[in-house]
Amino acid sequence: MKSNPNHFHKFHSLTEFHKMFGVPKPEHPLVSFIRLEDMTLPVEELSENLILDFYKIAYKDTIGSAKYGQHHYDFGEGGLVFTAPGQLFEKPKNNKSKGFLILLHPDFLLSYPLAKKIRQYGFFSYATDEALHVSEKEKETLFSVFKIIEEELNNRTDDVSQDVVVSQIELLLNYSSRYYKRQFITYKAVNDRLIDKFEKVLDVYFNTDEELQNGMPTVQDLADQLNVSANYLSDMLRSLTGFNTQQHIHNRFIETAKKILSTTDLSVSEIAYHMGFEYPQSFTRLFKSKTNQTPLEFRQSFN
Repeated sequence: MKSNPNHFHKFHSLTEFHKMFGVPKPEHPLVSFIRLEDMTLPVEELSENLILDFYKIAYKDTIGSAKYGQHHYDFGEGGLVFTAPGQLFEKPKNNKSKGFLILLHPDFLLSYPLAKKIRQYGFFSYATDEALHVSEKEKETLFSVFKIIEEELNNRTDDVSQDVVVSQIELLLNYSSRYYKRQFITYKAVNDRLIDKFEKVLDVYFNTDEELQNGMPTVQDLADQLNVSANYLSDMLRSLTGFNTQQHIHNRFIETAKKILSTTDLSVSEIAYHMGFEYPQSFTRLFKSKTNQTPLEFRQSFN
């Protein structure tokens, strides 16, 4: 049975999370390191869906079948899953996996550049089935970082401990960003099919009058139709094509607008309404921002 996203358990503190999953109270209230094998699933009733007020970085030795677009692929090496504060995710189904869990409250990063930079790592908003799957060599690198974080949190407490932990977390995120780019390329055949579907979805929007008059699709619209998360779609497209989802939408918009301008006698206002713009000025402003010409200037130069 599919879980109801409207029913969830929210964890406001790391201590609450530790208590629920049967691990000792964290040494630091804003950051903790947990080995998955030390966790126990709650005996008491817990909602199928969880929300945290803090970041979660989880490495599991087995992820199992992962979904990319409409296709499932089996990966036995395990990998990393990232969750941002406020993001809904399903509770663990069993405690047979081995690995590590880092819980990180945003307040731990205050006064550090990473406090703002962490929002730029799009994979914190990926779906669970878009996990990062790492090779043995990559795993060795990541494990060395995990080990430093664990030792620092469990064995050392001095005036530079926080600096060390923050720097290692940033290193972990940078490695993860590198490995995700590698993954987009490694699974190029899979992602090529996703790009093909993406292009076909855009075709429907921009080549169907009824859809076109509803306005340009949003990034979330396209991601929902492709059954992937919005950030994953944009990062994958940027890695393989050089353009993110929004840029692809705008490129197709310009392509369609130029075609109408060069093949019809419709006025700029009529074209704007035809393409779903309530105000012609908005159409003209977007067109000029992408081409350095107004629609009329383009039509005149084309003719």
